[in-house]
Amino acid sequence: MSSTKKVAIVTGGGTGVGRATSLLLAQQGYDVVVNYSRSRDDAEKTAADIQALGMRSLAVLADVADDAACRSMVSATVKEWGRIDVLVNCAGTTQFIPFDDLDQVSDEVWERLYKVNVVGAFHCARAVRAPMLRTGSGTIINVSSVAALLGQGSSIPYCCTKAALDNLTVSLARTLAPHIRVNGVAPGFIAGRWTQAGLGPNYDRVKEAYDQSLPLGRVCEPEDVAACILSLITGSTLVTGQTLTVDSGMMIAGYHVKFSQ
Repeated sequence: MSSTKKVAIVTGGGTGVGRATSLLLAQQGYDVVVNYSRSRDDAEKTAADIQALGMRSLAVLADVADDAACRSMVSATVKEWGRIDVLVNCAGTTQFIPFDDLDQVSDEVWERLYKVNVVGAFHCARAVRAPMLRTGSGTIINVSSVAALLGQGSSIPYCCTKAALDNLTVSLARTLAPHIRVNGVAPGFIAGRWTQAGLGPNYDRVKEAYDQSLPLGRVCEPEDVAACILSLITGSTLVTGQTLTVDSGMMIAGYHVKFSQ
């Protein structure tokens, strides 16, 4: 089925920043594919909420670490709606490991984080290249983290994968120009269940410490990051290869809270 409406794929689109981005794109008139790997109920709820806004939506299972699954998701999108205009690589994973506990960082942790956070973004970008070019243009947004620059976050492997993702953004922007723009966003601390699950009983303490130390007085909500993503999609068409920080001033605060369990 051919569509005259613009179509977006949001990986990890059923929860957190992915959900907020999916809903915001729907409000802007996009039909949205809500990708998930484990959070089926959340993805289907997000798709239903998009449909309630008057837009079309599908919840699609695909582990972005699996190239064949990514290609299948893109093919299903094109078959359903005939085009892809936007890809938001929001799917990500981490392991909360204190930085000084080097022995807890197994090869399996490195491999899983790189496969999802870096290789997964590449898989999806490669898969959407052809349909975007057939449409005439496209925009890809990679969701990174200030951890890429701070070397501080949930674990050393997580920081490293986000730094690699920033490099991928530049490499893809150069490769896919002039018809496809590729940018990134780098959130700071994001409130929500993903961070709550990782920090456990320390969540409220760490969040409060950030709230008190950040220049803008509060940590990010998923909707703040979604608004940043949208600005790179709908703003100037001469922005590519950039990663935009959305962190309430964390990078300029001069003080960083210890982010550990």
